[in-house]
Amino acid sequence: MISESIIKDLIDKKLQEDEMFLVELTVVSGNKILVVIDNDNGVPISYCIELSKVIEAGLNRDEEDFELEVASAGIGQPFKVKRQYQKNLGREVEVLTSEGKKFKGKLTEVGEDSFSVEVEEKVKVEGKKRKELQVKTVSCNFDEVKQVKDIISF
Repeated sequence: MISESIIKDLIDKKLQEDEMFLVELTVVSGNKILVVIDNDNGVPISYCIELSKVIEAGLNRDEEDFELEVASAGIGQPFKVKRQYQKNLGREVEVLTSEGKKFKGKLTEVGEDSFSVEVEEKVKVEGKKRKELQVKTVSCNFDEVKQVKDIISF
């Protein structure tokens, strides 16, 4: 079976040169290879084709056959690497915590082990009949969330 490290070695230099980053790399039985990449400005299909050719040139089908898929990270898909959080700073995200709590807000900060989201919440204010909309910042550790994904708004 083709190892992930071989594929990673083949694409690392090209990804760095083109300011792309690796989101996911898997090789499963039958040598089915999946490479998911991203960029701060999106990834055109032509780049996926180019990267696919780089991988194919570095492997020998006569020695070991394989199936290859190179794709860009999908819109609305959960984030898998910290760089995706950084890419989406200032955008609306949906967070699902490990306890099952879901909330939406603007991604405002990404740290080493955590991130922060600005959330609007209606709160009962003493002396007033109606609840008022207030903004609060919620901080989460990366290991405390099941998934975070961007929200597409039109």
